[in-house]
Amino acid sequence: MCAKKDILIHDTSHISYETLLEGNKKFIANAIEEDPDYFTKLANGQKPPILWIGCADSRVPANQITNTKPGEIFVHRNIANMVVHSDMNMLSVLDYAVNVLQVKHVIVTGHYGCGGVIAAMSNQQFGLIDNWLCHIKDVYRLHASKLDLIKDEKERADKLVEYNVIENVYNLCKTSIVQNAWHKGQDLAVHGWVYSIETGVIKDMNVSTYDNANMGNVFKFK
Repeated sequence: MCAKKDILIHDTSHISYETLLEGNKKFIANAIEEDPDYFTKLANGQKPPILWIGCADSRVPANQITNTKPGEIFVHRNIANMVVHSDMNMLSVLDYAVNVLQVKHVIVTGHYGCGGVIAAMSNQQFGLIDNWLCHIKDVYRLHASKLDLIKDEKERADKLVEYNVIENVYNLCKTSIVQNAWHKGQDLAVHGWVYSIETGVIKDMNVSTYDNANMGNVFKFK
């Protein structure tokens, strides 16, 4: 660990292209030592019960923070864990997870201290990503009456992280993929979590949804 402006940050100076390859060898050795058939089992296919839609932040790895193994969580990540209805990448992952893998749960997982959320709260331009951040700014607009009352910037950013997760859970429910699964009687739940990098604790936002009963009529497909 090293200090920067009196804040401890994770030291990554030892990471290189070569150390990644060496790490792979250690991973293989450790996996086979624990289970000689480990890779044979993985190669036979996957049937994960979870689709994780999370942030691309390197400090929020789905498997490690949930103590799960490869093959147990299907993962899609982007800047600030967004569910954008025109994002064919996300929709393709969602469609495959729901209709082919038949996952039981889709979890939108944000995290406090999210750089994308913090950037969206500013008026600064960052480049191409500004167009992506507009989706987060729209979340702010929806909840501006409450967010603007929070004077502390970090507290306001944390609250926007939570609102962003909640809105993207709702966005997931609005997709034809999820609604068609519910219409077919498929066992599928959508959840929202926020992860604290500072403590390692996952906060359940208590917005779990199992059908479209609470959606606005304009969003419901027949």
